[in-house]
Amino acid sequence: MTLTREFAVVVLAAGKGTRMKSDLHKVLHPIAGRPMLHHLLATVDGLAPSRKVVVVGSGRDQVQEALGEGAQTALQEPQLGTGHAVQQAQAQLGNFGGDVLILYGDVPFVRGETMQAMLDRLHAEDAPKVVVLGFEPEDPLRYGRVLADAEGRIARMVEYKDASEAERACTLCNSGLMAARAGDLFALLDRVGNENAQGEYYLPDIVNIAIADGDGCATVRTDRPDEVAGINSRAELAAAEAQWQDLKREEAMEAGVTLRAPETVFFSYDTELAADVTVEQNVVFGPGVSVAKGARIRAFSHLEGAQVGEDCEVGPYARLRPGSVLGKAARVGNFVEMKKAVLGDGAKANHLTYLGDAEVGAGANIGAGTITCNYDGYFKHRTVIGERAFIGSNSALIAPVRIGADAIVAAGSPVSRDVEAGELRMVRAEQMVKPGWADRFHDTMKRKKAAEKKG
Repeated sequence: MTLTREFAVVVLAAGKGTRMKSDLHKVLHPIAGRPMLHHLLATVDGLAPSRKVVVVGSGRDQVQEALGEGAQTALQEPQLGTGHAVQQAQAQLGNFGGDVLILYGDVPFVRGETMQAMLDRLHAEDAPKVVVLGFEPEDPLRYGRVLADAEGRIARMVEYKDASEAERACTLCNSGLMAARAGDLFALLDRVGNENAQGEYYLPDIVNIAIADGDGCATVRTDRPDEVAGINSRAELAAAEAQWQDLKREEAMEAGVTLRAPETVFFSYDTELAADVTVEQNVVFGPGVSVAKGARIRAFSHLEGAQVGEDCEVGPYARLRPGSVLGKAARVGNFVEMKKAVLGDGAKANHLTYLGDAEVGAGANIGAGTITCNYDGYFKHRTVIGERAFIGSNSALIAPVRIGADAIVAAGSPVSRDVEAGELRMVRAEQMVKPGWADRFHDTMKRKKAAEKKG
C-alpha cells in the first residue's frame, strides 16, 4: 500500500569528488546529457516531495547555480561525515514533521519504486525508527553489513573492518540510503559521536543507537544492485553511462523501435522514439529529439534539438542541430546539416547542403551543394523557400531572401534578391571560351618541367 504521507528529501552532495579530477563538481557530470544530480531529482519529483534539500560543500556555487529554484541548499562546512551532513539540512526543514528520505547526489539511478518502498516501510505495523536500503553486490567485501532477519528487522549494522567472520558471511550490504521520520532522525543524529579513526559523524550509527534504545529498525532490499552504485571516478562515470544506455536501448526496442546495431546507438535522457522507427548503426541523439512513427534514421547521423516527422528519412551522415523540424515524409540525405530550419512535408535536401535559419515549403527540392547564407558577420537572417520550389545544385541563397512557390533557381546561382512565385532565377557570369588555350598551356608547362629535371 502506498501512503500519501508528506515527505522531504535530503540529498548529500558536499563531497570534494577528488577521484573525478575535475573542476566540474562531481554530481554535475552528465550521463546521457543530463547531470547525474538532475537524474536523481527527476525521479524524486515523480513522488511529489514537500521539500528538497541538497547539502552542499566544496564547489557549492556550481551546484547552487545548477539547481536554480529546483531545491533548497544547506551548507556543510567543514565536512565531518554523512551524519553531520544530514544535520545541516535540519534548519532548512524547520518544523517539518513528515518523513525524510536520505539520498546521495552521486547515486543517480535509484528507482522511484525503491524510494517509495522505503517510505512505505516506515509505516508498517512495527513502525521502525529507521529504514535502510540494503543490497547484495557480487563482491560485498568493502561494504558495511546489515544483519537482519527474514522480515527485514535489523539486529545490527556493522562496518566490514569491525565485523566478525560470521557477520562478514552476511551478504546484505548497506547502500547508505535511509528513511526516517523527521523528529526521530534529528533526535538520533544529536546522539551520534565521532569516536572513530576519521573523527567523523557517521549516518549509519543512528540505526545502532535506535536498536540500543530497544526500538526497531528495518531494511528494504533492492534486487538491482546497479541502482545504488556510486559514481566517484571517470571510469565509474563511463560505466554508469553504459548502464543507462543499455537500459534505454532495451526500453526502445520493447516499445517497437528497430535498432540495427543497438550497442552503437546513443540516446539522450529525453529522447523520444515512436513505434516503427528504425535507427541504423552509429547514430547519436543529443537532448531534445523526438522522432515520429515510421521514420528512419540512417547510419552515422547526429540529431540534437530536432523534431522528425512521420515517415521521414534522415541520413546517412546527416546532422540536425537545435531547431530542426522535418514534416511528414521529408528527406534529409548524406552530409546535410540543418539548424533552426523547417523542412515541409515531402521536401527534400538530399546531398551536401546547409539549411540554417530557413523555412522550406512542402514538396520543395534542395539541390546538392546548396547553402543558405544566414550570417553577415553580425546578425543571422532568414531564408524562406516556397512550396514545390526547385533550388539547383551549388546555389547560395543570401539571406534575407524569399523564393516563391514553384520557382526555379538555376544551378550555381548566388541569389541575393527575392524570387517571385513561378519565376526562373539564373545568376551566372558570361562564359569565356579560348579554343586551344589549354593544350598550349599544358605543352608549355611540360617543357618547363622537363627542363628543370635536366638541370
